Amino acid sequence: MIKVKRAYDEPSKQDGFRVLVDRIWPRGLKKEDAAIDRWLKAVAPGPELRKWFGHDPNKWREFCQRYAKELEDKEDEIRFLQEQSQNGTLTLVFAARDTEHSNAVALKEYLLK
Repeated sequence: MIKVKRAYDEPSKQDGFRVLVDRIWPRGLKKEDAAIDRWLKAVAPGPELRKWFGHDPNKWREFCQRYAKELEDKEDEIRFLQEQSQNGTLTLVFAARDTEHSNAVALKEYLLK
């Protein structure tokens, strides 16, 4: 099972293995409060893609396509995430305010394909 959750939301036991999938640590969040099991910066969108997207919902579909192309080069990290999801609950943690158009949502879709 794969879940997505904001870094600022309270961690819970139901989250299982928590992976931060952002390139930058969430502002104002202490590492001990985040309960992150692994920080995988490598699966975050590249700086150019992130800036281009700017969390604009109108660019969502194209963002997902471009992001999927970036993820094709991350075979080891993708395999790791897939294994974690097969061994129990995997929660992809992100900092963005938009819970419907975040890289974690796009990454979850990519992992489920």
